[in-house]
Amino acid sequence: MRIPSRLPLLLAVTAGLTLLLPQAAVADHIEAASTFTTSKNMHAIGFSPEANTITPFTANSDLAFWRNRAYQGHYNGFRTLDISNPARPKEVVFQECRGDQGDIVVWDRILVRSWNSPAPAGATCDGQPVAEGFEGVHVFDLSNDTDPALVGSVETECGSHTATIAPDLRNRRLIVYSNVSSGCDFVDVIEVPIADPAVARLLRTEPLEGPFTTGVAPGCHDMGVIQGSANLAACASADGTNVFDIGRNAWAGGSLEDPVFLYTIREPGVGDLTQGSGRWHSASFTWDGKVIILGWEPGGGAGPRCTATGTALPGGVVQTDTHKSLFFYDAATGAKLGQWVLPRPQTVEENCTLHNYNVIPLSHRYVLVSGNYQSGISVLDFTDPARAKEIAYADPAPLVPTQLGGDWSTYWYNGLIYESDITRGLLLWKLLDVRTLGRPQHHLNPQTQETTLR
Repeated sequence: MRIPSRLPLLLAVTAGLTLLLPQAAVADHIEAASTFTTSKNMHAIGFSPEANTITPFTANSDLAFWRNRAYQGHYNGFRTLDISNPARPKEVVFQECRGDQGDIVVWDRILVRSWNSPAPAGATCDGQPVAEGFEGVHVFDLSNDTDPALVGSVETECGSHTATIAPDLRNRRLIVYSNVSSGCDFVDVIEVPIADPAVARLLRTEPLEGPFTTGVAPGCHDMGVIQGSANLAACASADGTNVFDIGRNAWAGGSLEDPVFLYTIREPGVGDLTQGSGRWHSASFTWDGKVIILGWEPGGGAGPRCTATGTALPGGVVQTDTHKSLFFYDAATGAKLGQWVLPRPQTVEENCTLHNYNVIPLSHRYVLVSGNYQSGISVLDFTDPARAKEIAYADPAPLVPTQLGGDWSTYWYNGLIYESDITRGLLLWKLLDVRTLGRPQHHLNPQTQETTLR
């Protein structure tokens, strides 16, 4: 998501909003969750606040996890949080690095952070000068938990909107796919040596197929990767998601550092400029590598696209089911398997698309956890992709006064749901449902599945 700094943002959640209680109440007296309507199986258990500013625009962004640490991206840097006690997550440090959006990936003591737009004069990161015009990624050493150190950077032609990590432990390195979001029709492939991350370097660029519609911005917004026996990558790009072999098919010859293009996925309505701007946004896989889950971002994330179907929206747009859907495709062929439509209409005052998500590590069914801006959290059972259904949710009341906000990312990690909220901070939820008891994980970069479960 790319949000203009001119858009207003409240410094903190407005107090005094009415608590919504249909049959389900938000538990545990967490003030940050006091405006949420929830399903009966969703319970708020923890909160770490991080308010934001109007000018310049700042926001909490994406998440990554290593053991009992959560790393929360931010427009002004990133936060390290101790999550060993989920009821009381504690900020360890806020590391300054003022490149907008600040997507992050982490591996042990290495953190890579995206810098999205050309640096203005006088910019700094970890107190070090950033050359005017720089865009790309910064590499941090996390050895000192309370004082992450900037040790390296890689400049790229079109900046880094998001990043996806693919560990290559046989060669003692990390491959990072740096995604430019718009403006360039390729993905940057970056190498970060584990023993010496300071010498991270750009290996090559991977060209993309598309866009297929005139006027749709080129570039990969986010890439999902599954390793293990699947070895596939799906780049949510423009109006045609690119799917790559990264080591699965001998005939294709793909590798982590040199993906080989397989096919594109297109969906009617995605990239339809008559219905406002929008392009593929996120991609993920089921843990057996058989299904690709795709989401898109009509209106760039700043507009209401989750209202009742048929609602007239600003700019002459009419709400469609496609605006508020996730899509499921066969990973081997790209054939469509199903589509899920958000069942809870939002208001025209709420910015909303289905934004960032991950699949719970299960071998017997498919369950996805999604963060959807001001629609909040949705948990889906899509074991049958043609009949996906929502099994849990946590939906906040509209922000007052009307403003940009909501749930940037929501992910399952070791039995809990972690929500990065633009205006609130980090919220932790417990989902009481035996269908969601996934396998424990040592760490999590949500766009990366390092193995397959069959």
